[in-house]
Amino acid sequence: MTQVSARLASLSPSATLAMSQKSGELKAQGVDVINLSVGEPDFNTPEPIKEAAKKAIDENYSRYSPVAGYPALRNAIVAKLKNENGLEYTANQISCANGAKQSVCNTIMVLVNPGDEVIIPAPFWVSYPEMVKLAEGTPVIVAAGIEQDFKITPAQLEAAITPKTKALILCSPSNPTGSVYSAEELAGLAEVLKKHPEIIVIADEIYEHINYIGKHNSIAQIDGMKDRTVIVNGVSKAYAMTGWRIGFIAGPEWIVKAVNKLQGQYTSGPCSVSQKAAEAAYTGSQAPVEEMRQAFERRRNLIVSLAKEVPGFEVNQPEGAFYLFPKCSYYYGKTDGTRTIENADDLAMYLLEVGHVACVGGTSFGAPECIRMSYATSDENIVEAIKRIKEALAALK
Repeated sequence: MTQVSARLASLSPSATLAMSQKSGELKAQGVDVINLSVGEPDFNTPEPIKEAAKKAIDENYSRYSPVAGYPALRNAIVAKLKNENGLEYTANQISCANGAKQSVCNTIMVLVNPGDEVIIPAPFWVSYPEMVKLAEGTPVIVAAGIEQDFKITPAQLEAAITPKTKALILCSPSNPTGSVYSAEELAGLAEVLKKHPEIIVIADEIYEHINYIGKHNSIAQIDGMKDRTVIVNGVSKAYAMTGWRIGFIAGPEWIVKAVNKLQGQYTSGPCSVSQKAAEAAYTGSQAPVEEMRQAFERRRNLIVSLAKEVPGFEVNQPEGAFYLFPKCSYYYGKTDGTRTIENADDLAMYLLEVGHVACVGGTSFGAPECIRMSYATSDENIVEAIKRIKEALAALK
């Protein structure tokens, strides 16, 4: 038997992972590829965090942890949420998982029934709609173009709500656009949601600390929203710990209990050593986080200024994360004589094969007129990558 389940057959493969794999294959063949497709910091995990992991190994943290994570880690997250975000939670309202990705999926799986609708602003992270489909729900895509800085309006949200709406997924700072919702913009969305108290907000805040506006704003901070918001966060981006696989949710206890029940049946608690490293990340010095944020801001400024010089690119100013999401539909229908660019995926493949720069087409992000470029790389790579892109695009007529 070779027939996979209908559940799996309904899913699309991850475009970001596919492009990263293609880039790796070319590199293995000796091609000098600059990879702007990967969504992870290029820094190493700070030394005190690594030392905490080594200490945990020596102290034999090698057994199963509680499903929701060690109490010490959950209490460290409680303290982080209070001190940094002004939000009061208990350890029973925290559940740790194998990365923020699992935290998002856990939440969707415990909330969404077949036929339920989940509102997803576009551009979106590629996995959101697929997770909703995995739960047999219906993704409801609400498009926000570059002219509105890739952020949906209260009127758009209101128009998307139906009696079947179960949840809204809100990612700020955003992957793939770097857009950040201001406190005022979040308040506008909250006013709409207050008229629909049955809707849960899944607030993906994994890029919280990589923002260039001075302060992170969470929709959970707005009066009346905390008890119907599930915050998703983790250590991967802020602390350069992508491979450690620690994420968490903070939310209403009834949702957290449901997530623990689900997780207890298919992964149990996350890696014990990684949990002790994450605890050290939250309780230790935050200076490395700020150092990395400053580097990302410098790179943001560099890539925006250079990308604005690329003919045919329409570029906005991202306020967080480490992505640029230029509109590039100017090149659709153009050809270099051997191939014609029909869409963003064609353009991304062209830039990889001709310019030797790996980007990701915007189709899988719900924005087929754009491409995503990660600037989680060196200044030198950014300069060279934009130079190659300009040269490659110049051949398209």
